[in-house]
Amino acid sequence: MIERTITFGAGTTIAELPDDTVVVGPGVTVPVEAADDLVPVVGRALDGPLDRAPLADQVHAGARVTVAFDDPTVPCYAPVWAAALPAIVERLTRAGVRDNDISFICANALHRKFTLDELARTIGDETVRAHADRITCHDAEDDEQLVHLGKTASGLDVELNKAVVDSDLTIYLNCSTMRGFSGGWKSVCVGLSSYRSIHHHHTPDVMSMSLDRNRMHEMLDEMGAVVDDKLGSERIFKLETVLANPLQVHDIYGGSVAATRSKVVELLKSKQGARRDLIDQPVDVVVYGVPDWSPYAAFSHTNPILDLISTGLGYLGGVVQALGRPGCTVILATPCPDRWDTRHHASYPEVWDSVLPATNDPDEARARFEPELARREDYIAKYRFENAFHPVHAVMALYPLKRLRHASRVIVAGAEDPKVPQHCGFDHAPTVAAAIDMARAEGDADRVALVEYPPAFNRQ
Repeated sequence: MIERTITFGAGTTIAELPDDTVVVGPGVTVPVEAADDLVPVVGRALDGPLDRAPLADQVHAGARVTVAFDDPTVPCYAPVWAAALPAIVERLTRAGVRDNDISFICANALHRKFTLDELARTIGDETVRAHADRITCHDAEDDEQLVHLGKTASGLDVELNKAVVDSDLTIYLNCSTMRGFSGGWKSVCVGLSSYRSIHHHHTPDVMSMSLDRNRMHEMLDEMGAVVDDKLGSERIFKLETVLANPLQVHDIYGGSVAATRSKVVELLKSKQGARRDLIDQPVDVVVYGVPDWSPYAAFSHTNPILDLISTGLGYLGGVVQALGRPGCTVILATPCPDRWDTRHHASYPEVWDSVLPATNDPDEARARFEPELARREDYIAKYRFENAFHPVHAVMALYPLKRLRHASRVIVAGAEDPKVPQHCGFDHAPTVAAAIDMARAEGDADRVALVEYPPAFNRQ
């Protein structure tokens, strides 16, 4: 046996593994150099964009400008917001745009709204102090502030925040691109949109981190074409960030949505190989520790849905299909405490109590429970006025259960209360070694792979 220290909630644990265990990295970070200084990086993106005139040349005195930015759920802990937003304002002011004609919108989509104090810890005290009266969070349920621009050729609704439609220029600051998942038109057509639009592509099978043939981004590109057609292709200026790691920026690109997305995907494809190439042949058991982290727990804490499904099988679970054979066993090492933030994750306990006992099929959960939650006035009021996630978000957090179509079994090692994983239909073992023994008893542990995820930390 070998021993490895692995991530386990807020700390670590010792995992005993077979001698021939294959140990791999998660294939998430990008092997690129980190920039020493963000100021010139931001300056190049604003003053030398890929396919546009410099930002200061795209506006004029009297222009109305919306500056939209990624919300704090983005797993970026570099000061991208704090470096870029003042630089944007400086260029706008230089061009004659008045402060009162610049509005700031946190593009939180169906995520919760964030308080000004929370935003100050994300985008910087300087920006909040200077512009507090013009900083808002997007409201995906405010009909008076949403504009339906029409449908795509394939029938996708395109609905956006009215500020984008009314502004002479919208500048969108993307702060991280995670493989093929984020960035591109997703920033605008999700972050500043409504459930009416988002439900088209936020499905278990369409959402994807793939850098190739990404159906979600193909649909978003369709939506973006409608935005360009209705508003004009020069109306949105995009800043797209590539991180060297969660703490450091590699580069930022400015220009059109299409040009910046293309540049970033080209870079990522050249540096990030397919995760299936991390291993020479599929394994029977995939093991990894789950950190006490979720993008949806910023300024909050996780809960069992986030620990076991959204993070455990979702953000971390892409390796399951990449490394494991069909029918493999997945071992998640996590204490997954039975705790709930009923303010910020208001609908999550109901989904835990009502949806999971009925089904662990994410398509069935979406069809049976999501439409009703989308109309729940009590939860929608909490989303609009009490900083809660939109009620359907808790069902969307179940979508990674699609991994069960590939893996036959999930064993949770080290849960504080075995009833928590059992509620999801998962098995429980006290340790990783015991979990491997359980898999062996079923004849499923000839080859084991350990994925060494690093610790992760919420923005606090």
